[in-house]
Amino acid sequence: MQTKIHPGRILRNLMDTKSVMCPGAFNGLVGRIIASQGYESAYVSGGAITTASGVPDIGLLPIDGFTKIISEVWHSSKLPIIADADTGFGEGEMVARTIWEYNKAGAAGLHIEDQVFPKRCGHLSGKSVVPAEEFSSKVRIAAEARDECSDGNFIICARTDAKSVEGLDSAVERAKLYIDSGADMIFPEGLSSLEEFELVSKELKKYSPSTYLLANMTEFGKTPIIDFDDFSKVGYDIVIYPVSTLRIAMKAVEDFLSQLKQDGNVNAGLDNMLTRDKLYDLCNYKPGEEWIYPNPTKKKGE
Repeated sequence: MQTKIHPGRILRNLMDTKSVMCPGAFNGLVGRIIASQGYESAYVSGGAITTASGVPDIGLLPIDGFTKIISEVWHSSKLPIIADADTGFGEGEMVARTIWEYNKAGAAGLHIEDQVFPKRCGHLSGKSVVPAEEFSSKVRIAAEARDECSDGNFIICARTDAKSVEGLDSAVERAKLYIDSGADMIFPEGLSSLEEFELVSKELKKYSPSTYLLANMTEFGKTPIIDFDDFSKVGYDIVIYPVSTLRIAMKAVEDFLSQLKQDGNVNAGLDNMLTRDKLYDLCNYKPGEEWIYPNPTKKKGE
């Protein structure tokens, strides 16, 4: 009997050999497109999920709003997913439940952050962080749940927002504490230069060479646009692009609706639309043929 490999193990194996580029998917179709373009991992952003729901990224959606999208993206793409879990949806009991629910939904891993609830976008000013020991307790609970629900394969990523609040040295020291508490991966949020990313990487790789590092390449925030290869060179194992696909898509929608109102027809937008055939192709669907839940990267007959 063949045993399926846990998505977390797949992603760990990838990161052990190279840095991984991880675009954001805010629904199943975006997940399919990411897979069809040859990417090997996808990211599910809390900011993208909540914004797509029409509310701000301040922790308003319940856990099932997140797991629904994780499940969609996983079943549509079959890519290992790192997923945002904000502050863990509550205290220790909810952190443990979150690990189990995200694992059941198909995620390879998640990140929780050390912000005070209600959290803020990591690239806004005015954030607050909880005491380091308090968050370390959450990480320990998450690590125990990881071991119970996935035999240790699920990835626990600890995000620290301390750089913007307490300074870079504090962010590094917090990260070390979170590693000691069982985190598999560290996500230093809100860094403002490649040099800062490199400093954090050197300190943490020296402290714990086996700990993975995640870099957030989001637009219009505190981090400048940095090339993927540069992140790789300074030691980051995975780079997420959390809201890029949503921003591109929603700007296109806004522009189209403005043009439609002005013109009274859709002609100006046709060249920027996916055709009916392309949409069907992305879903591996041929009208008149029985549809079988597919591997999104394979075509019929392969």
